[in-house]
Amino acid sequence: MRIGPQEFIIVLIIVLVIFGPKNLPKLGKMFGKTMKNFKEGMDDVDENGDAKPAETKTEEKAEKKDEE
Repeated sequence: MRIGPQEFIIVLIIVLVIFGPKNLPKLGKMFGKTMKNFKEGMDDVDENGDAKPAETKTEEKAEKKDEE
């Protein structure tokens, strides 16, 4: 089941009415961050479905310095 252009336009109009034009940039930014975190979370899961141990920010920075 695919969404057509008419349905997409209707959804956009409803979102515009509900959230208003001033909040749309905030909503888009929040949605983008959510998608980024979701993709990072999916990358952290190995083939068996087990979560990989999370690296801390300091470990990531140390690895970047070592690469340079």
